[in-house]
This record gives sequence, C-alpha cells and structure tokens, in this order.
Amino acid sequence: MERYENLDMSPTERTVEFLVVGGGSAGIVGAKTAAGFGVETLLVERARPGGDCLYTGCVPSKTLLSSAEESVQGHRSGGQRLEFGTARERIAAAIATIEPGDTPEALGAAGVEVMQGTLVFRGPGRADVDGRTIRFRQALLATGSAPSAPLIPGLDPSLTVTSDSIWDVTELPDRLVVVGGGPIACEIGQAFARLGSAVTLVVRSRLLPKEDLEAADILRRSLQDDGIRILEEAAITEATGGPDDATLHLDTGEDVVAHLVLLATGRSPRTSGLGLETIGVKLDTRGHVLTDATLRTSNPLIRAAGDITAYEDFTHVAGLHGSVAASNAALGLRRRIPAVVPRVTFTSPEVAAVGRGAASQPGDRVHTSWHGELDRAITAGQRQGYTRVVVDRRGKLVGGAIVGPRAGDTLAELTLAVHSRLSASEVAGTIHPYPTYSEALRDAALEDVQARLAAPPMSLATGLLARVRRAWIAKNPGRNR
Repeated sequence: MERYENLDMSPTERTVEFLVVGGGSAGIVGAKTAAGFGVETLLVERARPGGDCLYTGCVPSKTLLSSAEESVQGHRSGGQRLEFGTARERIAAAIATIEPGDTPEALGAAGVEVMQGTLVFRGPGRADVDGRTIRFRQALLATGSAPSAPLIPGLDPSLTVTSDSIWDVTELPDRLVVVGGGPIACEIGQAFARLGSAVTLVVRSRLLPKEDLEAADILRRSLQDDGIRILEEAAITEATGGPDDATLHLDTGEDVVAHLVLLATGRSPRTSGLGLETIGVKLDTRGHVLTDATLRTSNPLIRAAGDITAYEDFTHVAGLHGSVAASNAALGLRRRIPAVVPRVTFTSPEVAAVGRGAASQPGDRVHTSWHGELDRAITAGQRQGYTRVVVDRRGKLVGGAIVGPRAGDTLAELTLAVHSRLSASEVAGTIHPYPTYSEALRDAALEDVQARLAAPPMSLATGLLARVRRAWIAKNPGRNR
C-alpha cells in the first residue's frame, strides 16, 4: 500500500477521457491498450493492481501445484514431503517476481494514471472516488468477481476459507474438507493432499461437471490415488463442534471431520455498490453486467470485461476482452470477442477442453486417441489420458478435449484449429514432432480422415483411381508419371 503515498492524487474534480474501474487482468490490459492509443486513461483500484490472478488465483495456485508435485515425487521415492512453509515461500517469491509489472509505477510508465480508492458512479459521465469527483467520457468496468461462500449452519466461520483467503493459512491442516468439485476444488484439494493433508471433497453433483465423463473418471482415480476421499452427489446440511474442528453432517447420512473447510462453490461478480443504475448499465439476474459481442453495455459509452460479465471467469478471457473493449472505445471499432474459449484444470493429470465436447450435436463425429498407445506417454511412463477431437459434418474441427501431462499446452494447437475452422485433414497433414503428446491430436484427426476415405462414395472413388493407376503401370512398364 505504501506505493500509493507518493502519487500525485487527483484534485477535487477532474475530467478524463477513459476511466477504468478495477486493476485486475481485464482492467490492466484495457488501460494499457487505451493509453497505447494516446487516450488519457485513469485506472481506479480500491486495493492494489494485479487482481485475483496474481494474488489469490493463477499465480499462487499453480506455484502450489508445482510444489505439491515435487512433494509427492519425493515422498514416493522414499524421501520427505515438501514442507508447507517452503511451499508458502515459493508462492511469495513467485508473486514478488511477477508483481513489478502490475505496479502503479509500471502502469504509469505505460501512460496509465492509477488512483487508489472506492469508486461509485453518481450519474452519466460522473463518478465519486472517496470524495473526489471524476468526470469521464467513456469507461471500462472491470471489477472482477469474488468467491461465493454458502452458509453452513453451525459451522464456525473461523474454520472456513475461500479460494481468496486460503493463501493466508500458515499451518497445513490435518483434515481439509473441500466443498465443490470444479477446477479450483480439484486443484487445491490435490495440492494439499500431496503436501500431507487428509482431504475430502464434498461434491453436490459430480467431479468436473462441465467435462466429458471419461475425463472426470481419470481425474477421480488420480485424486483417489493421492488419498483424497471423494463424496459425490452429496451436500452438507449442518455442522457441529468447533472452534478447533467441526463435524460436517451430509444429506447422505455420512459425517466428515474437518480442521479446515474450503468453500469452492463458484464466484459472483463484484457489481454491488458501484451505482451502475445511475449510468444505465443493466445486469442479469446473477448480477453480471450485460454486454453485446463488442463488450458494450446497455450504455453505449460504457464497456465491461472480465469476471464482471457473464462470460467465462478465466484470466485469459479477461485479458483479451479488456483489449477488445479498450480498442473499440478508443478507436470506435466494432471488434467482436472470439467465441472459442479454451479451459484447463491444472491437476495431475491436466484436463483441458475447447469448443464442443463428446456430447456432440447431430452429425458431429468424435475421435479419441488414447495415450496408452502413444509413444511419448509410454516413454514417460504416464499412459493415462487421451486426446479427443470433435468434427462437424463438413470435416471442420469444432472442439475436443485432452487429458494428460501438460494437456493445456497441447490444447493451444486444438484451440487454434477450432478458432480458424481448420479441417481434420489439415491437422492430420501437418508434421508433428516425434515423440510428443501433440501426436495424439494428429492421430485423432487422422482417424477422421481415414474413416471418410473408407466410406462411400470416397472409397469407391479411391478404389477406382487405384485400379486405373495399376492398369496404366501394367501397360507402361518402366515408365512413371
């Protein structure tokens, strides 16, 4: 917080061209984009720039997962698990390494003025920041989202954390109960289990409900191999005990003891208290800002990007949407946001997907290359997983999924193929390096090509062409063309 003290704060009232509300991924990218076009840009952030991704999201969670992987490998080879304190030190170091790029000083060097404070809109083109009036011509809303924390009757609040507050935990809990079965629940649950906690997942529906059943099954087995107890189709009705531990009573009749409970049941947009009604910005029933495909809200001078909208809550989505929104505002463009959005759960194995899945539309063809037969997987000794492609009637790739080591990296090629509407034959005809996991993507696409070649009328045409070729060679020995 000290870095704000020497900033030249705004006078009682001032006017800016472009106002950005929120200093997370969407806000920072949007502000830099607008400033890069020469637009006077003011970013207002109530805490510190960097957002959830840097301080409570991607950076700490992926650092924790990396530490947990090292811990489990050491333990399996007969050594000691990595100390929880060491994992915390690595998280702090990762944040400290990345943080300088998001500071007010760094943003100032990019032409963005940063103001700390709580902003409330007071009317068209006017906002209040802790008593200072800001008049603006256009604005970008990028205040992000916060964890949704359901109330569990009888549970002492001191025993609960969210994906935001779990990073404040200084001692590894003996028994961690994770409420939820989505990516955050699976990632943090697996990491803590590998560091030595006894972990139980309480899942209202099933594990990774947005992913293919086969992907969820593979991950379920992996989590269970790490000692995690998974209770699906279950919900907590109440808790007893505390403040040191609690007994959670489930609607299935089971009881689970917890020393710490992680509530990982989703996130809600931070739109309350902004005064959006005074500037004509409409929300959906869950509080998300409604936008069109150009990220313009119901007020044509106001745009929104990131978790505050109804689009997917991913950092990569927020950043790109921030750029699109700011470009449209600064240049008067009508750029539309891409419809193809990749997603990755960074567990071991990783679960990655894009576009349409196995529950495909009529006419779609699904092809799966299992990693048990993949040379790279065999040499690495990690044969669990698969690569799947979904192909439409015209032979275009429209989606797919990958489960395995570094699946998110391989997904980049599939995402580009789906975004660019490439055909299965174009992917199958591209040379892929050997031996790599990306070969499984080629093999899955090749399976579609071979299936089409084997089916009439293509099989009849290729068969006729082969017969004609053989006849020509027979009549013209020693010649070729």
